[in-house]
Amino acid sequence: MKQTIIFICEHGAAKSVIAAAYFNKIAQEKNLDLQAIARGTHPDAELAQPAINGLLQDGVIFDKQKPTLILEAEVANSKAIVSFCDLPKNYSDLTSIENWGDVPPVSVDYEKARNAILDYLNQYMEKL
Repeated sequence: MKQTIIFICEHGAAKSVIAAAYFNKIAQEKNLDLQAIARGTHPDAELAQPAINGLLQDGVIFDKQKPTLILEAEVANSKAIVSFCDLPKNYSDLTSIENWGDVPPVSVDYEKARNAILDYLNQYMEKL
């Protein structure tokens, strides 16, 4: 069974979706026994259109399900969390957390946000 990395952003609709999609692409290319999922602390009803359009244009496969609320059980069973927003303090007792809170908004500039996420991902995946 693959270990899970959870990417969390406030709305679970853009940054976490992009990060999980690219993480899964890279993990598959590197034959890593890891998978990523995207979650939100206050999920939107739908994925953000700029994220959808950008990932489709990039040709990257992503989970097209509506944004999902992060559950404490998922946190406890994950290998690690990468967060783009503030999380409940008890999450750090359950798993390792890395914060990428300075990624710019996807709604303003998809490419800039994606490139920042990819920079973080390349550094992060070297440590795995």
